[in-house]
Amino acid sequence: MASYQLDRRGSHYDDLRAGTIASMLANINRDVKVRKESFGPLDFMTWNEHVQQVTEEAKPVLLDDPDAQSNLLLSMMFPSKAN
Repeated sequence: MASYQLDRRGSHYDDLRAGTIASMLANINRDVKVRKESFGPLDFMTWNEHVQQVTEEAKPVLLDDPDAQSNLLLSMMFPSKAN
């Protein structure tokens, strides 16, 4: 609780921790003949950007107004500091 108040990390970090545990269990029981590469935490988090980019082509968001483009970039990179 105190850590969250300092650095404002949300539930997505909890999901990453759960994905790490799920990937560890999957790798323990993985058949290396069927799947040579190991599982990663993002393989078990279907909502993340990594999975979305694999399933659909990522398209850039380009705005006509340079200030609006800058505000969009800042809000995506630093959501807790968004205006």
